[in-house]
Amino acid sequence: MEIFNEFMGVGGGGEMLGRYAHYLAGITWIGMLYYFNFVQTPFFGTELGGQARSTMMRGLVPNALWWFRWGAMFTFLSGWLYVLLNGLWFGLQPSYLVLILTGGAMGTLMWANVWFVIWPIQKIAIASAEKVAAGGQADPQAAAKAPTAARASRSNTLMSIAMLFFMGSASHLTSLVGATPNYHLYFGLAMILVALVELNIFFGNAATQKPLGSVSGTIHAGLGLTAVLYALAECLL
Repeated sequence: MEIFNEFMGVGGGGEMLGRYAHYLAGITWIGMLYYFNFVQTPFFGTELGGQARSTMMRGLVPNALWWFRWGAMFTFLSGWLYVLLNGLWFGLQPSYLVLILTGGAMGTLMWANVWFVIWPIQKIAIASAEKVAAGGQADPQAAAKAPTAARASRSNTLMSIAMLFFMGSASHLTSLVGATPNYHLYFGLAMILVALVELNIFFGNAATQKPLGSVSGTIHAGLGLTAVLYALAECLL
């Protein structure tokens, strides 16, 4: 047991391997997320992209989505395994946990968006493209559901900016937590803000969803969310 604790505990080889697996999966997932939002979607909006869309939807997109969703899954599983093992077994510090869980909460919503919103809708779009290529009619659900998938993907991009900040803050911004932190108030307010971002995908209006209509708007909204959460942390932790 002592050898296990030394190997798997904070600073041990097992802990580093767990982090390494999480990093690799996370880079794959977020890399594909940024590809879809910063490269593919704007390209589809051009004349050439419109002409290539059907071919790409039947060829490139399914392969890209495979790496995207499984990158999300392994990031999700490895991240929570790390937190549960080190948090419950080895007792991570509350200051570390509250910051890592801020990022983890956003990462969990992003994972759920991938598997239960974006991927199911993209399956409909891919099947519709294959049907049209075979001489059939497009599935009307593909066009009807596409805006929801787009908002979910853009919201994931938005949250990823804040999520990565807090993942790094847990280990590297140790001065963020003062002598008398109010963990519960901070985390409660932070989760309300994150929940509002998520709910905006499904229940927002034209004004609240406007930033998601462009790459620049999404990036600015993500930086804004990061700044607000950071300000909350500075005031309450």
